Amino acid sequence: MTSTLFHVKQTDIEWLRRLDVSRETITRLEAYVALLLRWSPTIRLISRGDEDRIWQRHVLDSLQIIPLLRSLVPPAGDFGSGAGFPGLILSIALGWPWHLVESDGRKVAFLLEAARLTGAMVIVHRSRVEMTSLPPLKIITARGFASLTALLSHAADKLAPEGVCFFYKGQSAASELTQARHQWHMDVTCHQSLTNPSGVILQISGVTRARSLPLSNI
Repeated sequence: MTSTLFHVKQTDIEWLRRLDVSRETITRLEAYVALLLRWSPTIRLISRGDEDRIWQRHVLDSLQIIPLLRSLVPPAGDFGSGAGFPGLILSIALGWPWHLVESDGRKVAFLLEAARLTGAMVIVHRSRVEMTSLPPLKIITARGFASLTALLSHAADKLAPEGVCFFYKGQSAASELTQARHQWHMDVTCHQSLTNPSGVILQISGVTRARSLPLSNI
């Protein structure tokens, strides 16, 4: 690993500018990346293989939903925040308050230090999602945290009536949707990931639990 890894490449700067990310914000993101690369060898925030592609694999991947958020407003929450993808990154870029829920104390310590360093307006909760008290959330994000069925179970009682979820998923997205529809009704829009050919962003609203059919109707 070299000290140049935390500096964003020119090609990525152009990508960030298309998202209207300012130079000042890019500097804050660089400070975040530098901190993450210092902490990760100790508490394994990202895999070693991702260190040399951290901007594309993690930062830009997190930020790609900015255009989908333009018409929305906080409060926002991020489930299973880990190293801060995507909630902390989005908070830095948008200047929005974001509730970050993470149960691992070491990762919570990192999130708090990253928030202090970057000035991100985040509220960090050291707790399991199901045990966390949150205001009705108009935005919920999660990346690499749990199956879609589990995410919807966590989100159902924390999502405002007009709230929207943005769940980052990989190759299993289609099968997870099929499984989740056995238990949940929802409106879903699938957005192809801009950074991962096999990835999608599931934009989900109108989440309600599916009612089981009476035995007489089966």
